[in-house]
Amino acid sequence: MKNKIIVTGGCGYIGSHTVVELIENNYEVVILDDLSNSTEDTLERILKITGTKPTFVNIDLKDKTATKAVFKKHNDAEAVINFAAHKAVGESVQKPLMYYKNNLYSLLNTLSSQLENGIKGFIFSSSATVYGTPETLPITEENETQRPFSPYGNTKKIAEEIIDDVIKSDSKLQSISLRYFNPIGAHESGLIGELPSGVPNNLMPYITQTAVGLREKLMVYGNDYPTKDGTPIRDYIHVVDLAKAHVLAVKRIIDKKQEQPFEIFNLGTGNGFSVLDIINTFEEVTNSKLNYEITERRAGDVPKLFASTKLAKEKLGWTANKNLHEMISSSWKWEQKLRNNN
Repeated sequence: MKNKIIVTGGCGYIGSHTVVELIENNYEVVILDDLSNSTEDTLERILKITGTKPTFVNIDLKDKTATKAVFKKHNDAEAVINFAAHKAVGESVQKPLMYYKNNLYSLLNTLSSQLENGIKGFIFSSSATVYGTPETLPITEENETQRPFSPYGNTKKIAEEIIDDVIKSDSKLQSISLRYFNPIGAHESGLIGELPSGVPNNLMPYITQTAVGLREKLMVYGNDYPTKDGTPIRDYIHVVDLAKAHVLAVKRIIDKKQEQPFEIFNLGTGNGFSVLDIINTFEEVTNSKLNYEITERRAGDVPKLFASTKLAKEKLGWTANKNLHEMISSSWKWEQKLRNNN
């Protein structure tokens, strides 16, 4: 019998890559998704990559009754991986109530429904935004969390506090929170990758969409930061490396290897690259010039963020393997296939 894993938001960017890794590691996958920032076409793409089409339920997890019903039907699942959330930083500033309602209601309904049905494992998709502006670098899991700059980031911080409180209440819940730094890249097949609705909020899809002519130019927000070239530095990680960490987290919970009922791991490479590093590497990889303009700083951007990944290596047995060239070239391959309808 295969272990069954429920993946909320499994048609999304990180979710779909994680579903592929789960299937390739012999797990049975049930995807719960409302397709608000993804498409059902992703299921066919997963089938092409893995030879298996996961079970799919189109569901709004804010709907308590529907959520209870689907968890009752799949109460033989071993664990839940929770990706279901709105994730655009700028939009969250404009529409905070929408973000709090969606990201937290769906979390609460998922947690209560899985516990009612005896599903103990919960892997939470978190974010390095919970660290705010770090006082020390690299960021370790011991760094204090701070009030994030955006409502999106704050939903991640609040969610972790909710999970911690549920576990402290004598709950049977066993949870691992994975704090991502900056996921980029796409599956080597070019069949799945990052496809934001509307104007991208993240750097890499904005670069690739500019390069294919979908956007006029890329805006670089500020070149007066205290960094080597004045542009912000981030820890970019390939989405497939990220997906593999979720499989290891699932295994850690199922194999009862946790040292505490709620564990937290940073997921990054431990290396910082500036915005101009990314642009220059993209131009090198594609042998083309990118149209970009340097403009004023954007509110909420911090100068430097990069991770210490020591704990993930020691406890999860996980290390990021793909380099910046691989991240960028896979993003470009995905963008080109997408625009050529392949």
